[in-house]
Amino acid sequence: MRKILTIDVGGTFTKFAVMEGTSTFEIVSKNKIPTVKENHDKFLNSLAKIFDGCSGAEGIGVSMPGIIDTERGICISSGALDFSNGHCVSEELQEICGVPVTVENDANCAALAEVKSGSLVGVKDAFVLVFGTAVGGAVIHNGEIYRGIHHCAGEVSFTLKSVDCVMNDENLFGNNFGAVSFQKNCAEILGKTPDDVTGEMVFELIAANDNALIDALNKFAHGVAVKIFNLQMLFDPEKFALGGGISEQQIFIEAVRNKIDELYKDAPVYLPHPEVVACKYHNDANLFGALYRYLKEA
Repeated sequence: MRKILTIDVGGTFTKFAVMEGTSTFEIVSKNKIPTVKENHDKFLNSLAKIFDGCSGAEGIGVSMPGIIDTERGICISSGALDFSNGHCVSEELQEICGVPVTVENDANCAALAEVKSGSLVGVKDAFVLVFGTAVGGAVIHNGEIYRGIHHCAGEVSFTLKSVDCVMNDENLFGNNFGAVSFQKNCAEILGKTPDDVTGEMVFELIAANDNALIDALNKFAHGVAVKIFNLQMLFDPEKFALGGGISEQQIFIEAVRNKIDELYKDAPVYLPHPEVVACKYHNDANLFGALYRYLKEA
């Protein structure tokens, strides 16, 4: 029986899980801490502390945001963790913990999980969108992660939200269409602070026919649908898989599908229609993907 620690570093929280198994693995324990963002050393030490509390783990698979050179374990660029830019995270963490460490982009991890044992099994070409603090994106081509020459293929968060935008944080797609942004918009509608509003609360109110929140969901879904429409025309994948905690809400998946249908209804010619599915692993996709990346290298 093998025991592997997987860590999913997010812009807000760092989740971690102990995975056990041989040919197949399952989560035997799981927890999270606020992501440490003071500096690189404190960030790295926070990951090492997680490992210290995990007795018997043979190695660590890390999922983190940003442009990652997976083969060398280097964080090239990360907006949420810019203090780690240029650092070989895998080598540095391995030196502290004394076990093998792999590092992979978070959206690529989600895609790996879905391709290996999730909603994209047997799919050759796909696009994965993961909704969290921002929006992670990953391209699957011939059943493998397509990384691009600069390791940034699929980075939809850093696309502009519309054609008339200038380049700044406010106009980046990820800052407007992450699940956190949607939750903040809903909190404003409810007259509450974002800390007082949860995703579960929002979708319970939507299910209870709160018209203002339904309108907010439809506006959010329209923005996602437009991005999917454009990606379909550029990459023509077989499927789009939507992940993150929000993907557990079937009403969100249906809202995106409905907005895509509206776009195609007015198309001037025949255009291939995207198939949209929810990620099987939802909020755990990055943890399972980090596992699969580790197993490939170990």
